Amino acid sequence: MHTVVERELELKLVLSPERRIPVPARLGYLTDDPYAVHVTFHIDTEHPVYWTFARELLVEGVFRPCGQGDVRVWPTKTEGRSVVLMALSSPAGDALLEAPAAAVSAWLERTLRVVPPGTEGERLGLDDELAQLLAQ
Repeated sequence: MHTVVERELELKLVLSPERRIPVPARLGYLTDDPYAVHVTFHIDTEHPVYWTFARELLVEGVFRPCGQGDVRVWPTKTEGRSVVLMALSSPAGDALLEAPAAAVSAWLERTLRVVPPGTEGERLGLDDELAQLLAQ
């Protein structure tokens, strides 16, 4: 039995210190892919954009700067509100997105209740599959 934990929320694409535009997004977590989080941007458009990265990166990024390369995450305050910034880099370009920290944290807590940290490997069923292979 696989579980999906989703949350739709509005992120802000940071264009400059003064300018942000709303981007509808969906956070997704699937127990059959327990190490990853999936973020879909522009969910109501013909060409949504999908990003997948380590759940641990987002969990840590709520508290302190982390990540390198394509995905970096860090907490900060904007106009007195706690937010989580995600810097995403790809060959197609770079984006800086701002998410409400409370919403991201609440969603992450739900994923951590479904699959506690350190138990992800048990979800993959590799031991069962290996046993079946060896039994043949």
